[in-house]
Amino acid sequence: MRTSRISTTVLAATAAALALTLTACGGSDSAAGAKAGTSRSGSTADDSKASDKTSETGGGKGTGAQAITATGHGASASGSQAAHGSQAGSGKVITVGSTDTRQCHGDEISYSVLHRFPKQQGEHLLITARNADSKPCWVTSYPSVILGDTSNVLRLSPKDAPGGNTRITLKPGGKVYSAVNLFTDSAATHASGTFSLALRDQTGDTGPATEQDTFDGKGVPSKFSWTSADVTNWNTTKPYDF
Repeated sequence: MRTSRISTTVLAATAAALALTLTACGGSDSAAGAKAGTSRSGSTADDSKASDKTSETGGGKGTGAQAITATGHGASASGSQAAHGSQAGSGKVITVGSTDTRQCHGDEISYSVLHRFPKQQGEHLLITARNADSKPCWVTSYPSVILGDTSNVLRLSPKDAPGGNTRITLKPGGKVYSAVNLFTDSAATHASGTFSLALRDQTGDTGPATEQDTFDGKGVPSKFSWTSADVTNWNTTKPYDF
């Protein structure tokens, strides 16, 4: 009988100890959960602050026109432009009225000109402009182009999408594109392998012009002919890229 009482006592003590252990574990888990909840809440607050800070970047005065930042890896759009399906791509950031980026003057830009679809429908000169400087700068509108030895500045293509007031910010290595559309509809045509190009500002004034040579897809100088021609706005994607 004594043995029975001892066993009962031992079992009771063990049960009590187990209850205390479970209570302690539960308390620890609750505390950990509380800490985890606090940590997640703090992370959300930090993310919110970071988001606010990002939204403030690039803000400031301006004309209200959107500015697009083009990187050396392509571009993408957000905001109202993305909603309209324009300026699609990847790696591009849209800012508004940036005050810490200057206009590209031309001497920091390197150009290349590809003569596409010679003597075919859709013939054009693809102009690629790249920021070769170590600082960002912006371009706007469309390039001022005079073909060959003529004196007429090409007009903006009537079929081009609107967006001449948009500032496109070129980060170092960033690229933008324009196209000179060539039309031949009579015997009275011109021919050349060069043209002059200058950048415009938002008032339409142009900077210094540079002479550009045209090349075919193999890198060989290529002459082009035309009766009439026009030019498209600068864009972060290649026009007629097919």
